[in-house]
Amino acid sequence: MITKATSQDIAIVQEIVYKTIHGIYPNYYPKEVVDYFLNWHNEETILIDLNKGNIFLLALDGLYVGTGTKNENCMSRIYILPEYQGKGLGSMLMDFLEEQISLESDVVYIESSYPAYDIYTKRGYASVEYLKEEVENGRILCWHLMKKEISAHSIV
Repeated sequence: MITKATSQDIAIVQEIVYKTIHGIYPNYYPKEVVDYFLNWHNEETILIDLNKGNIFLLALDGLYVGTGTKNENCMSRIYILPEYQGKGLGSMLMDFLEEQISLESDVVYIESSYPAYDIYTKRGYASVEYLKEEVENGRILCWHLMKKEISAHSIV
């Protein structure tokens, strides 16, 4: 079940995001980049999206296991707890967010981390820009801005 998160859900959203980053990102990125992601998804940035009504929570058997954010025609902060990955829950959440976006736009954008790149490619997203940013200790964070053409009738 997918529901809109409220400001009272901030701890739940942040826990899902942080557990997923800690569980997955160290396999792909150096510590400085992992720390950058953790700081990027701090309480303040999450609360901004919560107050706009942009964050959704995915529950399975009464337990929140995933979260995703929709800002206009952009998806972000899509995280499924590591122990629940590989069960189609991320696809379910993305289907929902794409459907919501399709009501207002015929294109979806997402910024992809390395761990998610193949997932998004398989869903029909294409890289439109390769981005880099220097973080602490001269480490480089690299990611892709990806795009997918959609319509209310062609959500995959």
